[in-house]
Amino acid sequence: MARKRVDHVGIMVRDMEATIRFYEEFVGLTLKGRLTHTNGVIELAFLGFGDSDETEIELVQHYNGELPVEGRVHHFAIHVDDVDAEFARLKETSVTFIDEDITTLPNGYRYFFISGPEGERIEFFQR
Repeated sequence: MARKRVDHVGIMVRDMEATIRFYEEFVGLTLKGRLTHTNGVIELAFLGFGDSDETEIELVQHYNGELPVEGRVHHFAIHVDDVDAEFARLKETSVTFIDEDITTLPNGYRYFFISGPEGERIEFFQR
């Protein structure tokens, strides 16, 4: 059960372009990567301060159009070295899985989600 750090925090957004501009201009983050999810609908963008081992902000668009005015933190992700081992380990417990399988994104990143005790989403994420 090797865990290194919180990998990223996912924020659901309505306008990806405007949100990227805001985080770059006012917060000082840099766009590190952008892609369309394998489902062909959800758009993802990763921003950070440039260090390759930093916690990033992930912007998520088209997941859900019903965002409250104040926005919504969708999930936080725990970086793991072996997502297959974590998936197998957690399958042996009583945790509630959101994903039935591990998803592989076009850039090779792999992940799955479980539910926390208050319904929060926790992602196990391997770069």
